[in-house]
Amino acid sequence: MRVYRRKRSSGVFSLLVMVAGLAVMGYALFGQGPSSAGDARASDAPLNQTMSLTVPEMSRVSDIPVYTGPADAPELDEGALHLQGTGFPWQGGANTYIAGHRLGYPNTGSFLVFRDLDRLQNGDEVILTDSNGTTYTYSVFREFVVGPNEQRVTQPVPGRTVVSLQTCTLPNFTDRLIVQAELVSVS
Repeated sequence: MRVYRRKRSSGVFSLLVMVAGLAVMGYALFGQGPSSAGDARASDAPLNQTMSLTVPEMSRVSDIPVYTGPADAPELDEGALHLQGTGFPWQGGANTYIAGHRLGYPNTGSFLVFRDLDRLQNGDEVILTDSNGTTYTYSVFREFVVGPNEQRVTQPVPGRTVVSLQTCTLPNFTDRLIVQAELVSVS
């Protein structure tokens, strides 16, 4: 009886392993593409995700704390709230979604914080600073109103790294005013 043996194709297997290894290394080195203002790297992410917000055109928004949590988090009463599950400024292509009270509560960090949000115009600056001291400067490009349950506004904006600022509309607070700004520099 004749026994047939398979030829070992160690040369082909070695070649496949080498090509796969080169592909992984190439992606790690070059997969991020060219660096730009909208291309932050996850390795730059601060350990503490608390941020501060400054909007020069809004007198009450100067270095206010921005906490991360769910939409009903009590931290919203202490400043502004980065909506949990949305992006961070150090993530390229993210929508960093931040809510603040229009009126808020007297003697708290939320009092009148986003009162003047509707006065922002295209080109106005929005500045976020992370706990490492990195500053992310954005330029306002859009303002619009949505219903209170509209979730699409928390999603990334294709081709852009943005911050979205949200507050209630006046006089009856039934809808949400959204101002979006695109990342223009990181320093």
